[in-house]
Amino acid sequence: MLNVTSHAVPAANDGLHVPAELDASLRARQAWISPKFLYDPLGSKLFEAICELPEYYPTRTEAGIFDRHGTEIARTVGTGGTLIDLGAGNCAKAARLFPLLQPRQYVPIDISAEFLHDAVERLHQRFRHIDMQPLGMDFSRSLDLPDSVRQQGRLFFYPGSSIGNFAPDEARDFLQRLHAQCGPDGGLLIGIDLAKEHTVLDAAYDDPLGVTAAFNLNVLRHVNRLLGADFDIRQWRHRGFYNPARGRVEMHLEAQSVQQVTWRGGSRRFAAGEWIHTENSYKYRQSDAVGMLAQAGFAATRVWTDPKQWFAVVYARALSH
Repeated sequence: MLNVTSHAVPAANDGLHVPAELDASLRARQAWISPKFLYDPLGSKLFEAICELPEYYPTRTEAGIFDRHGTEIARTVGTGGTLIDLGAGNCAKAARLFPLLQPRQYVPIDISAEFLHDAVERLHQRFRHIDMQPLGMDFSRSLDLPDSVRQQGRLFFYPGSSIGNFAPDEARDFLQRLHAQCGPDGGLLIGIDLAKEHTVLDAAYDDPLGVTAAFNLNVLRHVNRLLGADFDIRQWRHRGFYNPARGRVEMHLEAQSVQQVTWRGGSRRFAAGEWIHTENSYKYRQSDAVGMLAQAGFAATRVWTDPKQWFAVVYARALSH
């Protein structure tokens, strides 16, 4: 039986937290929108397209690491466990590991429950022997797994360097929440984007085809639906660049002209040239990433990288409390 459980209700249907959260962030002195709202069904499809772009190196670089070291990764991690896929999207990254990891249970989690449901329905046709327990959940807020998720051999899978969306202190706190859910024999298999030349980063987050721009601008369409807002997307422009002082790529939306935007319960005047901050992507030195994992209660058992040292895949064992 395959059911998408709307545990910790997905953002698109959350009548309690989402409006208040968005209202507060849009009213902030520096307006911002959480990057989780980038991933409505259309946003998820646009991100799939971004991953196909030649400029967007993280996906193919990480995939290359798994291709070269997959057998060793499986030997290190172990097989037959509970694979918990955070930000699963179309589930393709985890599915590539099924033959190696041979999970008894697969638990994909994504904020876009509708997109996740469709992906898991297709995946289950190929891997009927795996118990699949998809969860529509905003795991950035909380991570309370239902009883249907097996306790034994929990392996949290967090690829794509999504940990970079959190500020370092927030990332540590998030990893501590993961640690609390690992159980006595759990661990974490995580992708981490490493620091590199800013020209590579700038191209990856502001591609000439404009796919990343469409992905970023689509968040305003999503906010319009969630809040009953009236953002005119034609009057906004994508900005994506590396900020060396903070060690992160930033994405913003810039108002092309004065904008008076209203939504249920609020409004704001945006000046021409004013920005809405939509995403950060921190880039780590390998030693800093290992240190952050240690602070959260994990021991970085193995680290695999690509030949250019652009990206790292880390298996971190959860230490006992």
